[in-house]
Amino acid sequence: STSLPEYFVVPSSLADQDLKLYSYSFIGRRMPLWSWNHPNGSALVRMANIKDVLQQRRIDQRICNAITRSHPLRSDVYKSDLDKCLPNIQEIQAAHIKLKQLCVNEPFDETEEKWLSSLENTRWLEYIR
Repeated sequence: STSLPEYFVVPSSLADQDLKLYSYSFIGRRMPLWSWNHPNGSALVRMANIKDVLQQRRIDQRICNAITRSHPLRSDVYKSDLDKCLPNIQEIQAAHIKLKQLCVNEPFDETEEKWLSSLENTRWLEYIR
């Protein structure tokens, strides 16, 4: 995938040939990417959706098993679909534009309460939280 870094961490129990094979199943070939690691062994792994709904469960299970086998405490994988709970890029960009307009274009002779309400209506603080 052209959108992935040149080097990245993957579960050690996932063979390179399997990783290459599975990469074709992900949207944009964005296979699992180990993004963050906690000292207690927890890890954050991001991956795109799997294109083929029929193969989704099988591939998802194999990748989750590989992640579990690579975890020092062999903890189960907790999955969360962030598409359902996070704003998309267009919503974030719109909020940023509203914030810039509020901070640059709007005169600050309004009451503090009204300005804070306007700030809240941009949703910028909600998105960056």
